[in-house]
Amino acid sequence: MWNGINKRKFPRANYKCLITIRKRLNSKTLSTHTENIGAGGICVVVSEDLGLFQGVDLELYIDDGKPQIKCGGTVVWVVKRTDPKRKSVYQYDTGIEFIDMRPEDRERISSVVDEILKKEKPE
Repeated sequence: MWNGINKRKFPRANYKCLITIRKRLNSKTLSTHTENIGAGGICVVVSEDLGLFQGVDLELYIDDGKPQIKCGGTVVWVVKRTDPKRKSVYQYDTGIEFIDMRPEDRERISSVVDEILKKEKPE
């Protein structure tokens, strides 16, 4: 695991929620699950390179009984990797920073992350 993860402004937690990503330049939509999430952004694994600094529109489905979170995002990093099941197929670990997120939605994500981190912390 990358050691810089603990230096983030917003802590992240491993949390799988459904996310829909729409690329702004061509309106192509991808659906996947998050790898980890924080109030500042997410990491997802997708089947194509979204493009560094690409603007995207996001819909996150947090399992808290409330409507999905809609916001914008910017792709801030991409790491290409081989699919372990099919060596000729690539996947892309992709970091997306949230932009234009409503404060109450950012707080929802912070609450989810805090709960997960509390459960993971040894007593």
